[in-house]
Amino acid sequence: MPDADIDRIRALLLARPRPPELAERRKRLDALSEQSPLPQDVRTQSVSANGVPAEWTTTQDADPSRVMLYLHGGGYVSGSITSHRAMVAEAGRQAGCRTLALGYRLAPEHPFPAALRDALAGYQFLLSGGFDPSRIALAGDSAGGGLTIATMLTLRAANDRLPGCAWCISPWVDLEMTGASMTGKADIDPMIQQPYLRELAEAYLHGANPRDPMISPLHADLRGLPPLLIQCGSAETLLDDSVRLAGAAANADVAVTLEVYPDMIHVWHLFHQQLAAGRRALDAAGHFIRAALA
Repeated sequence: MPDADIDRIRALLLARPRPPELAERRKRLDALSEQSPLPQDVRTQSVSANGVPAEWTTTQDADPSRVMLYLHGGGYVSGSITSHRAMVAEAGRQAGCRTLALGYRLAPEHPFPAALRDALAGYQFLLSGGFDPSRIALAGDSAGGGLTIATMLTLRAANDRLPGCAWCISPWVDLEMTGASMTGKADIDPMIQQPYLRELAEAYLHGANPRDPMISPLHADLRGLPPLLIQCGSAETLLDDSVRLAGAAANADVAVTLEVYPDMIHVWHLFHQQLAAGRRALDAAGHFIRAALA
C-alpha cells in the first residue's frame, strides 16, 4: 500500500522547486530545518574541529564514550549543520551516543578534495579528544554517504585505525551517474534528478576524474572496512548507488546490511518528525550503531 505521508512530503517538495541561484539553493535546503524543530532536551555546542566548523549534539542518555561523526548531504555544494541538525540529533538519541556534525567546505568555492580533507580533520579531532576509534560511528547521507566511504578508504591507506562502523543514507558513490535508477526512478523522486547531479558533480570535480575511488567509492576496493549499514528508498534515483555499493562491500568481505524502504525518496530521514518510515529508519540505524560500538 502506498505511503500517504511520503506523498504529502513529495507534494510539499514539488510545490517548492529548486531555485537556479546557488545561494538560494543553499537557503532552500537549510529551510528544511524549519519542518523539524530541535527537541527541547537536545543540547548543542559549536566547536572548531581542527579548523572545521562543527556542532556537538547530546541527549540525556548519550554514552559520553561513544560518538557519531556525521557528514551531511547536499551534493557537495549545499547542506549544512543547520539543514541536518534535527535528524542528526535524533540519530544520536537512537544510537545512544553523542554526535558531531561537520560543516565541511563546499564546492564550487572548495572543490575536491576539500571536503575529504575536512572529514579527515574531523575524525582526527575526535581521536585527539580521546575517543577510541572502535567507539566512533562514521555516518553521512547522499554526498556525505560517499564521503563517509572515501574517508574510511583514506584512513585505511594511511594505516590509521578505522571507526567501529559506518552508516550511509542514500549514498552518492558514482559521480558518473551510470545507475539505471537515475532514469528509472526519475518520475517519482522529487529530491534528486540526473541533470542537477551533473551540475553538482562538475562543481565538485573541478576537472578531477569522476572514477577516482576517493570521489566515486563504487570503484574502490572496500576490503577491510568496518561493518556497514546502507539505507535507501525504493523510489529514489540513487537507488542503484546503494545496491551496487552493498554488492561491492559484500564481494570485498565487508559485513554489510542493505535496507531498502518501500516508497521512500532520497534521504527521507530528514522528514522523520512527519514520516513514520523516517523514524523507523533512524531506529534501525540506532540499533545497528549500538550493537557495532558495544
